[in-house]
Amino acid sequence: MGVGQDISAGNAGWTFGDNVPDTFVDHIKLSVPLYEDGHKLTCQLSDFFVKNDSLVYEIGTSTGELIRKLAVHNAMKRGARWVGLDIEPSMIKAATDHCKDVPTIKIMKEDARFMDMERADMIVSYYTMQFVPPRFRQDLFTKIYETLNWGGALIMFEKVRGPDARFQDIISQLYNDFKIQNGFSSEEVVEKARSLKGILEPFSTQGNLDLMRRAGFQDVVTVQKYLCFEGFLAIK
Repeated sequence: MGVGQDISAGNAGWTFGDNVPDTFVDHIKLSVPLYEDGHKLTCQLSDFFVKNDSLVYEIGTSTGELIRKLAVHNAMKRGARWVGLDIEPSMIKAATDHCKDVPTIKIMKEDARFMDMERADMIVSYYTMQFVPPRFRQDLFTKIYETLNWGGALIMFEKVRGPDARFQDIISQLYNDFKIQNGFSSEEVVEKARSLKGILEPFSTQGNLDLMRRAGFQDVVTVQKYLCFEGFLAIK
């Protein structure tokens, strides 16, 4: 069934492959509040952590929009390297094409859970952790913490659940209103929700804080928040 922008997905069948990269950017901008503002904020935050010769990873780079913005924003940092990771071949192709004119960017078909990662000054996860199966999530946070240099940062944006049923109900209804106001039909909103069953597994704000603190992060702050969407900055 259609979920908007010519993207089709069946019940519990959402995928980032097939033809999704063709219209993914347009779809996500209309689906996620403050999506581009989060990109700008991530670039601004990078000023505090990216130095000459820094290595930065983006986990779940999708079409390469954010990692390209980061590399261009930090173009004066000599020797800084940018590595975008994704597991979907069609996303890898889209990101490679989008970033081909920025030689400091490397796009890799790798799963961050299993690859050997070099020491890094910053790691970005922009609406990615919510798609990592919960049974793997704590280990990935721990790996991120261990990969970062001391003083390095994790910048993570996530969809989050409300702290209790009443807040979750209010937030869910307001988010549905947001999507309808952005041009999605009621049917597309329902079909998107059905397609994400068992695939998108957001935690609450506290759940994410617990994951980060168990991994070792003690200094964590919210840098952006709108309904069920939240950006975190965690410093090692």
